Amino acid sequence: MKKQTRRNFLTATGILGGGLAASAMPLGKKQNKKQVVHHVFFWLKNPNSKDDLAKLLAGLQTLKKIETVRAIHIGVTAKTEERSVVDATFSASELLFFDDLAGQKTYQDHPIHLEFIKNCSSLWEKVIVYDSIDI
Repeated sequence: MKKQTRRNFLTATGILGGGLAASAMPLGKKQNKKQVVHHVFFWLKNPNSKDDLAKLLAGLQTLKKIETVRAIHIGVTAKTEERSVVDATFSASELLFFDDLAGQKTYQDHPIHLEFIKNCSSLWEKVIVYDSIDI
């Protein structure tokens, strides 16, 4: 049996050589377009309500069906160590990847996205959006 070293582990899991970064990048990205990342943070009106959180998360899951969404990550606050640079006050987040600005615009106007807002906006008291584009 081969001895497990940190290097063997990192190589096997694909972290060395950019494997982790590459796995976060959606396949089929066109080289002449600038990928857009859309990160949204939600603060629930009732942060202790498991039902409200479940409804929000279920609503976020519907966004996967939008054809211009290349990858999606839906999450809740991680129980990491407290540090001054970490904001752990949000209830849930979504991280979406699009091929370009046109794909992100299609998402914004898509009936599924509009239905999500209609069905879930009563749940949150605050939303912050961070959009970025490849450099």
